[in-house]
Amino acid sequence: MRLNQNTMLLGKKVVLVPYTSEHVPRYHEWMKSEELRHLTASEPLTLEQEYAMQGSWREDEDKCTFIVLDAAKWQAQPRPLEESCMVGDVNLFLTDLEDPTLGEIEVMIAEPSCRGQGLGTEASLLMMSYGVTKLGLTKFEAKIGQENEPSIRMFQKLHFKQVAMSSVFQEVTLRLAVSEAERLWLLEQTSHMEEKPYRAGLAEPTTATPCEQN
Repeated sequence: MRLNQNTMLLGKKVVLVPYTSEHVPRYHEWMKSEELRHLTASEPLTLEQEYAMQGSWREDEDKCTFIVLDAAKWQAQPRPLEESCMVGDVNLFLTDLEDPTLGEIEVMIAEPSCRGQGLGTEASLLMMSYGVTKLGLTKFEAKIGQENEPSIRMFQKLHFKQVAMSSVFQEVTLRLAVSEAERLWLLEQTSHMEEKPYRAGLAEPTTATPCEQN
């Protein structure tokens, strides 16, 4: 999505930046993991196919993607390469032609040492806030594999409710309708978020909570 190609979102634990060609090699390495491909229902791609996918997602108006950076690593001095700070990604898919206010959200923390520390939660909150304030979304949906209990619990903590279960696809569907009360709650949860212009590797760092290594 071109709308977010010059936007970065700064949180306490994570920084969200647009998915650029600089991020593709690390992303490609992640997706060699059978576990991650299973959890994200992804097919294995060659590096060339991954570059093509990144380019198409940048152009597609129904997909909004941010790479999730570990803010503690990103704000270190001297400044590290963004690729070395990558921990995952977060996506919004605006594919319901009958309801343009519905976004399907996906979040992946690919680095095992950074899981279970709230990075996925903050990345989801920042993305949801962006979806509400910039994309006009009023409903969110998450489709998660039945065995992925940590992700299911995370979205339930974000006020999502389970609305369906598919035995065929082995996944559950959770939804959140953003009422005025939910909107105020979401904006309160992300009141620390800063939105800044993005130029690869040139944005100023921010204070962050460290991602402790296991």
